[in-house]
Amino acid sequence: MSADDLEALKVELKKLSSKALQLKMDLHDLSEELPQNWESIPELARRTHEAFRALESKRAELKALECASG
Repeated sequence: MSADDLEALKVELKKLSSKALQLKMDLHDLSEELPQNWESIPELARRTHEAFRALESKRAELKALECASG
């Protein structure tokens, strides 16, 4: 993997991290507003879960590539 590919992966990781953090904050805000909008809990929780799963996967990918490249 080239240095450019590694840098692109890091940029993607930052984007995923930002998205996951925003969804976490949205979930937190929703919890503070309860019982208003309680119907949106499952969808927001699902999206948050998916974002953090993607983030963890990308972190593992980056770590593996960094270990492989020395």
